Amino acid sequence: MRIEFDRDTCVGMFQCVAEWDAFERNVDDGKADLRGGEEIGEDVFSLEVPEGEELDAKFAARTCPVDAIRLYDDDGEQVV
Repeated sequence: MRIEFDRDTCVGMFQCVAEWDAFERNVDDGKADLRGGEEIGEDVFSLEVPEGEELDAKFAARTCPVDAIRLYDDDGEQVV
């Protein structure tokens, strides 16, 4: 499972931070950061979801009010 985070779209509500500790507050920018995420585009970050953390990643994606977080299964199909 892989997560993608569009940081440019993020509005800093930080619900993702409350749901999964892979996200952290960046109070200087007023946006979340995806810890360990690899930049795959302009301000878009990707991270393989560690085994056992899939549910937390789903909650983080579902709680984002602006859909800045997308989750993909191992076949590349978008889950959230």
